[in-house]
Amino acid sequence: MAVRIGVMGGSGLYDMAELEGVREVRVSTPFGEPSDAVRVGRLEGGEVAFLPRHGRGHRLLPSEVPYRANIWAMRMLGVEWLLSVSAVGSLRKKVVPGQVVCCDQFIDRTRGRVSTFFGDGVVAHVGFGDPVCRVLHGALVEAARAAGAVVHKRGTYVCMEGPAFSTRAESELYRSWGADVVGMTNVPECKLAREAEMSYATLALATDYDCWHPGHEAVTVEQVVATVQANTRLAQQVIRALVPRIPEGRSPYAGSLRGAIMTAPEVIPAAARERLGLLVGPYL
Repeated sequence: MAVRIGVMGGSGLYDMAELEGVREVRVSTPFGEPSDAVRVGRLEGGEVAFLPRHGRGHRLLPSEVPYRANIWAMRMLGVEWLLSVSAVGSLRKKVVPGQVVCCDQFIDRTRGRVSTFFGDGVVAHVGFGDPVCRVLHGALVEAARAAGAVVHKRGTYVCMEGPAFSTRAESELYRSWGADVVGMTNVPECKLAREAEMSYATLALATDYDCWHPGHEAVTVEQVVATVQANTRLAQQVIRALVPRIPEGRSPYAGSLRGAIMTAPEVIPAAARERLGLLVGPYL
């Protein structure tokens, strides 16, 4: 049976103990191995696929995460609704560590990450003006509130390369752009999810105030770790509240590739057709 709902776990969220009847699925993709085995189980009556993007034990740097393999694995399992759980630094005084932001926009500051499944003989351009699914975003806001979180309904996530955190100048630059949180992983994940015709939404959990805040130097590692642990517990409560709120129907982004493939079918190499068959098959 296809698994409709996927969760990409971030820093601190490496497992979902509340999943019932768990089975581990090892998936091979045209883009290599995913970060870890996908754990599939039932939660609140729905089938959920969970994948820790850094691997269990947090083995992968943000730049080392196999984003294409991760999204492809989820798509192979049938996932159409994908929640990203992400630890972030707050760029706004109003976003207090321990609170959550349901981001609806992204700024890409990464370097050298492959952000598309296409290339090597196939060109496609998907629309991306609104990177977050409004349906999934609305359900996520409701779920976060039901879980007792202090929720910021919208926000812009700036994705930096890492692994070092921002300089103060960079942090102030991001603030001047109107960004609300800073993280290292949601790009290219969000772009690949759109190409894979998935609904995507981000639950961003603030752990600290980045380095722009006057009290930054007074924050200890122990405080940050304690906040991450509390955020992890909160994230699992939000996921539990979210699953029954996700509509039964198809993702609004099913069909995103219709009209997006620019390459004439007759010139697409056979190897590319085979590699991308999961995505392009219905349109070629």
